[in-house]
Amino acid sequence: MTGAFAPGTFTWALGIEDTCVYPPARFATSPLDEHRLTGHDTAWRTDLDTVRELGATALRYGVDWPRVHLGPEQYDWTLLDERLAHAAAGGVTVIADLVHYGTPTWLDGSFADPRYPEAIASFAGAFAARYAGVVDHVTPLNEPITTASFAGLRGVWPPALTGWDGWTRVVLGIAAGIQRTVDAVRAANPAAVIVHVEASSLVEAADADAESQAEAALLEMLGTVPTDLVLGRVTRSHEAHAWLLDHGATDAELDAVVDGAVTIDLLGVNYYPDLTPRLLTADAGRIVQHAHDRWTDGLVDALRRFDARYGLPMVVTETSIEGSDDLRSAWMHDAADTVHDLARQGLDVRGFTWWPLFDFVDWSYAAGGRNVEEFELPPEVVVERAASDRKTPYLRRMGLVRLEETAEGLLERVRTAAAEAFRERSAVGSGGGPPSEARRSEAGQR
Repeated sequence: MTGAFAPGTFTWALGIEDTCVYPPARFATSPLDEHRLTGHDTAWRTDLDTVRELGATALRYGVDWPRVHLGPEQYDWTLLDERLAHAAAGGVTVIADLVHYGTPTWLDGSFADPRYPEAIASFAGAFAARYAGVVDHVTPLNEPITTASFAGLRGVWPPALTGWDGWTRVVLGIAAGIQRTVDAVRAANPAAVIVHVEASSLVEAADADAESQAEAALLEMLGTVPTDLVLGRVTRSHEAHAWLLDHGATDAELDAVVDGAVTIDLLGVNYYPDLTPRLLTADAGRIVQHAHDRWTDGLVDALRRFDARYGLPMVVTETSIEGSDDLRSAWMHDAADTVHDLARQGLDVRGFTWWPLFDFVDWSYAAGGRNVEEFELPPEVVVERAASDRKTPYLRRMGLVRLEETAEGLLERVRTAAAEAFRERSAVGSGGGPPSEARRSEAGQR
C-alpha cells in the first residue's frame, strides 16, 4: 500500500455525511438523503474545495447507491463522474462509501432480499472498474452494526424488521454482501484498498440488576459479530454461533460466510465521545440506553479493543462532537493528541477523520421528528423537531462548517474555529497548541 494510509504515514481526512435511504413504495417513511437535505447536491464543488483548503488529503464520500443503480445492471454515473474527477484533480484521495444505510428501491427486501449480495457486488464491481486509478479506496458498507440496528432490530429503515431474529437476518445479508463486494472490487481493480468501517460498541450497565448486566454483555458481544462474519471467524466454536442459530440463522448460512471469508486492508473505527459510550438502565420493565461522554478515554478503549481483536492497521474514520465551536475545537485537539500518542506507543493507527465536514440534518427529519436513535432524547428536543417546518431544529452541530438556514430555506456554509483547528493540525501534525487539560478547561465543559 502506498499513498494515503500507507505504513509509517498519517493521513488527515474529512467526511461528508451521506446517509442515503430511499424506501420502496410500500414503506410509509420518507426518503433520507443527506446530499440533498444539506444542499450538497448544489454546493458540491464548494464543499469538495473546502476539503482541500482545510488541509485534508483524503475524503470519505458516499456514492449514492440508491440513486445510481437504477435497476439490475443499469447505472447512471453522471453525477459521480463529475464529482469524483473534481476531488481527484484537487489531490484528494477519495474513500468511496458504497453503502450508507440504504439500498435501491427496486431491491424490495433491502438487506434481507435474497438478491442483495449479488446486487451490491454487481454495483461494486462496475464502480471499481469505472473509477480504477481515480478512486482506489473502497468501503463496502458503512457501520454494519448500526445498519443492523436500524434496519433489522428496530424497524426504522428498510427492510424494517424487528427483534433479534430481524437483526440476524439483516446481519447475514450484510456480511454476505460485503464479502461479495470485496471479491468484486478486487477482481475489477487489483490495486484497490478495502477500508472496512465499523462503529465502536462501548456498553455498560448502570444498574446492578441481572437484566441490565445481561443486555450489556449481549450488546458488547454482538458489536464484533458483523466483522467476525465478514472475516470468516464465526465457526462453531465462536461465542455467537449458537446465539445466531437461536435467532434464525442456519448452519448452511453460517458455513457459507465462513467459506466466503475475505481479508481487509484497513479497519475504520468510528467513535463519538458523547454518543458512542452507552449506559443501560432498567425502566418499567424495559432496558433504556443513555449516551454518556467518556471523552478520550472511550477513544483509547475503542481503538485498543479493535487492535487486540483484529491486529489490523486502523484509521479513525469518524469522530466529532456536537456543541459549541469551542467544544468542537477542544475535541479536535484532544482526539488528535490521543491518536498520535497511541501511534507513538506502537498502535498501528494511520489516520484521523473528522465527520462530518459540515452539519447535517438529523435522521428524525424523515420521521416527522420522532426520535429514531437507539438512546433516549430529552422530550423537549423531540417536540421542537416535530413542531418545526424548517430544518434548523434538526441540524446537528457537529461539523467544522456550520450550516445556517436562510429565510428562503437555503443552507449557507460558515466555517468555524474548529475548521481552523483542523487546518492547523493537518498542517503541523501532532505538535502545537496548549495542553489537553487546558483546552478542555477553556471549553468550559469538564
